[in-house]
Amino acid sequence: MSATRHPGPKDGPSQSEGDVNLSPRRKVWQDSTLDTATRTLLGRDSAAFLHQSVSTPCLNGIAKAEGIWIEDTAGRRYMDFHGNNVHHVGYAHPRVIAAIKAQLDALSFAPRRFANDRAVELAEVLSARFQSLCGTGGKVLFTTGGSDAVEVAIKLARIATGRFKTLSFWDAFHGAGLGASSVGGESLFRTGRAVGPLLPGTEHVAPFGCYRCAYGHTVDAQGLPYLERCQLACANMVRYVLEREGDVAAVIAEPARAVPFIPPPGYWAAVRAACNAHGTLLIFDEIPTGLGKTGRFFAAEHDGAAPDIMVLGKALGGGVLPMAAVIARTDLDVAGEYAFGHYTHEKNPVTASAALATLEVIQAEGLVDNAARVGVYALERLHDLKHRYPLIGDVRGRGLLIGIELVTDRLVKTPAGDAAEAVLYSAMSRGLSFKTTMGNVLTWTPPLITTRAQMGQALDILEQSLHEVSPP
Repeated sequence: MSATRHPGPKDGPSQSEGDVNLSPRRKVWQDSTLDTATRTLLGRDSAAFLHQSVSTPCLNGIAKAEGIWIEDTAGRRYMDFHGNNVHHVGYAHPRVIAAIKAQLDALSFAPRRFANDRAVELAEVLSARFQSLCGTGGKVLFTTGGSDAVEVAIKLARIATGRFKTLSFWDAFHGAGLGASSVGGESLFRTGRAVGPLLPGTEHVAPFGCYRCAYGHTVDAQGLPYLERCQLACANMVRYVLEREGDVAAVIAEPARAVPFIPPPGYWAAVRAACNAHGTLLIFDEIPTGLGKTGRFFAAEHDGAAPDIMVLGKALGGGVLPMAAVIARTDLDVAGEYAFGHYTHEKNPVTASAALATLEVIQAEGLVDNAARVGVYALERLHDLKHRYPLIGDVRGRGLLIGIELVTDRLVKTPAGDAAEAVLYSAMSRGLSFKTTMGNVLTWTPPLITTRAQMGQALDILEQSLHEVSPP
């Protein structure tokens, strides 16, 4: 007698940060857009790589990436307002490429037991940035990816506190490793027959997200919470769990959710106070939001929040090389006898040179301020579109982390998933690439080099696509 498989409450995982890479609309777009050579490439790709959600099979083939632009194998160009958040300084920035080439000639690799000036300088620069935010010195460990960096942060918090529990948030993404998936909150990375048991003690609560408040509170016409009513119920739940558990090593969170959602005023101050009261460390995952994306060098700066440990990644490698970092308060350097982040390329001089050049470009070209200015312009125009297009239920963001949530009914906020996908492919056909999150949120994370004129062009494309899908 064969075993009966009992499905869960849903057919497959819930919506998450990425597009659905197998859908009827995607197939229609590919059938109407891609040429034979690209189809052949995608076929080879599909045959060669393990398939997984939001990755393989792929959308299109790419031949070139430069500045804010990607070019597919048929010569079509797209403004890339997705870029996996690695392209803060644009693709193939000449200064980053030159630094990498020069370092390859000077010193291409350094075994872990040997110091090199590039890695040390990068650690010093990041420590200084951390101190400017937190008011205390920091010490650094490098990894080749953000998921590994999150694992290091978790291990360090466990060692430093003598506790093993964590508190994190549903719908958050912190990486694909076992520990990172355990503290993450997306079913794509947590569920399924292949995953099995996750780390013990990884508690979760509902995240902040005022437009869709998990605690049932409403927002005003501008999407802002009525704080006198909600009394920061989302932050109070963090405090409540820390009180009841009593022995949580760390709260780990995105200071601004990459979905995106922006925290309500006072949220992180309340969480910081709760952590202090219960001996719990605060870990900020700034992998997608750090290095200027939100119009401040760190997203946490908007809220005056000081973490004990910070994780950076993605754009740190200049959109060329994989690079991530953990920065911790100096007094948390308490695990010297253990190997809790022992990576072969831990102090690679080439990746360090790419990161140093990236930080220099961000500073020299004023990209943090540019992100703030262009972001303000984008949000102003998006709010105007919201007034004219009922399909837009909410507009939110900071700097160049922007979300446009589509709904079929503003009163009940019914997610317009099909319309969001239709707008995506309509925009792609006009030369603008971005991604959808949670099924119905158009998420824009353009490079920090994006000009006001380029943003205006992208907004024009969005309006054309909205009009095509659902005229006002």
